[in-house]
Amino acid sequence: MIQLLPDHIANQIAAGEVVQRPASALKELLENAIDAGATNITIVLSDAGRTLLQVVDNGCGMNGTDARMAFERHATSKIRQLDDLNAITTFGFRGEALASIAAVAEVTIKTRRQEDETGTQVVISASEVTAQEPVACAAGTSIAVRNLFFNVPARRKFLKSDSVELKNLVAEMQRVALCHPGVAITMQHNGTNLYNLPAANLRQRIVAIMGKGINQHLVTVQVDTSVVSIKGFIGKPEYVKRTANEQFFFVNNRFFKSAYFQKAIYNACQQLLPDKAYPVFFIYFELSPDKIDVNIHPAKIEVKFEEEQIIFQMLYAAVREALGKFAIVPSIDFDTEGAPAIPAMRKNVPATLPPLRIDPSFNPFEEDKKTKPLPGISSGTSLKGWEKLYEGLSHSRQFETIPEEKMPEQLPVGNFATERAICQLKGKYILTPVKSGCMIIDRRRAQQRILYERFLQNLTHPQQETQQEIFPQTVTLPPVDYALLESVLDDLSQIGYDIRPFGNNTVVVNGQPASFPAMDAAQLIEELLYTLHENAAGLKTQRHEKLALSLAKAAAGTSGEPLNMFEAQALVDNLFACKEPALSPEGKPTLQIITMEEIDKRFLK
Repeated sequence: MIQLLPDHIANQIAAGEVVQRPASALKELLENAIDAGATNITIVLSDAGRTLLQVVDNGCGMNGTDARMAFERHATSKIRQLDDLNAITTFGFRGEALASIAAVAEVTIKTRRQEDETGTQVVISASEVTAQEPVACAAGTSIAVRNLFFNVPARRKFLKSDSVELKNLVAEMQRVALCHPGVAITMQHNGTNLYNLPAANLRQRIVAIMGKGINQHLVTVQVDTSVVSIKGFIGKPEYVKRTANEQFFFVNNRFFKSAYFQKAIYNACQQLLPDKAYPVFFIYFELSPDKIDVNIHPAKIEVKFEEEQIIFQMLYAAVREALGKFAIVPSIDFDTEGAPAIPAMRKNVPATLPPLRIDPSFNPFEEDKKTKPLPGISSGTSLKGWEKLYEGLSHSRQFETIPEEKMPEQLPVGNFATERAICQLKGKYILTPVKSGCMIIDRRRAQQRILYERFLQNLTHPQQETQQEIFPQTVTLPPVDYALLESVLDDLSQIGYDIRPFGNNTVVVNGQPASFPAMDAAQLIEELLYTLHENAAGLKTQRHEKLALSLAKAAAGTSGEPLNMFEAQALVDNLFACKEPALSPEGKPTLQIITMEEIDKRFLK
């Protein structure tokens, strides 16, 4: 009953763990190139790695026998004995990567050692070697992976859109580039050059990948102990992101993820970060290989530390010290305004009691006939008729008692009552009475619903005017973000945004819709790209809906300062003029009603 699996089936099972998407294959090929001692790597992609994923390096290369053996399962040049597992200093060591990739793709490898005159070409399809022959090629190795998952259609079907897969490919390249700044890396996609990273120092490599704007916001982190050496950079508290995509941990030049060490940094930055914001950091650990275990995850992105609690405390202290050294952590500053003056005591001078000043005629039970007048009212002014002081002022309506017969039903349709008592709670919720009780409106979701329907209307029936900026703003983006934004520029112009390419992954914002609130150009594009990436999977099938949703979420922003009474009233009116006032564009409720019965129950306890 028990039988050994055939090699091609075993390799496909392994591929399910190691090669989950094109980015997984790129990770393995880049790590092999680094292990081969490459100083120059070129990445060529077509259709986000579906059609072609090629990595060319100038490493040590292989002879004909090694080129063929490299695709055998568990064939490795890194491990010779059991003790080698406790001193791993290379990326790859298990010998599963190439075998797993070859099991689900068509692979062509060309390789030559420096001392050889000719190289070797091996062609493999679905784990089967179809050709091996001598070939003229440059020193190093070139591996081309074509038609990934061609023999596993179910896996290919569940790949995301090109923009999502390309983003994952870029993320894998960045992880390798950030821990090997001395290696020059070039990345091309569909004939377009995305990255051209020359060999540089660490700070220059970070700036080359993340953009020039990050340079002035980096704070150096450095500590050396007998347990671990920690170095790197952390972003200043004002330079935060909406996601944790710019958080990097490396140990012995290997990228890894750790929620535990993330907590150390969050604790160190406590009370310095705004809500729902993520700090930017690039932290590098150096310690003995026998103090860590990198073989606990198929993709090797989790690492187990022998002394993680000690390292946690050292990381926390190092980040606090870095922020304090650059005067980013606020110092203790007691408020001395209005405090009593404390005279300095002189030596050999006796202390004297301060004189006491009392009013012997003061009687607390006697009616005070010298009442101070109210601010802004002269002493001769009569206070009679004070109740008429505020007559005619519009904002006094918020204190009126509204008869029940004039209250709307739970979900009124069309124009909401124009004179309605409105109360705001912490700039986040709007409360207003209805016949059945009290209606609570989520301000941000309501704004999203209103903006979503307006943006969608303008996308289908362009009638929007553009308000030109007096001083157009330029925004530089990472290549992936630039490509995504460029794909929706025509749609943005229909809404009223005048955003144009400016060269070198830079766009210039010349104008914004005249009937919508203007936003800072950098903030607008950041919010738009954030929501576009979130919804990129369905961008092709529901283009207008997804774009309108992204713009609505970007323009609505977050709840902040309370609205004035006219703005709050307009928000309520506009919400109930929408087609779906009770739901946000994402299907979440925009309002809730607390009935009088629920309120009464709270007072019966």
